[in-house]
Amino acid sequence: MTTGTILRFAFSGITFAALLAPVALVTGCSHPQPVVVVAPPPPEFGPVAQQGYHDGVEAARRDIRAGLAPDIQRHPRFRNPPVGPPEEYRRGFRAGYDATFRGGPPPPPPGY
Repeated sequence: MTTGTILRFAFSGITFAALLAPVALVTGCSHPQPVVVVAPPPPEFGPVAQQGYHDGVEAARRDIRAGLAPDIQRHPRFRNPPVGPPEEYRRGFRAGYDATFRGGPPPPPPGY
């Protein structure tokens, strides 16, 4: 191998790396997605309130992804609960919705 052949191989490798560098830098770029970790429903919640809690968490996650301000009245499942008793479901829905937007545990039960 001559010096010219070695330089040609070295130059072609450097050129190839320089052309691939922008592609490598852009690969994997994406918009940051919010990660919301919510505590499980409180143990004192019955099955209806637990379902409401999970539905409230999902409703809040959809609102966060869409960039919407918190508004529990926007959600038809809160206004017209799919299961009864409605107040128990709404209590769970509100706790899950609030916990997701606050990023913390649900509020303490009334009268605590």
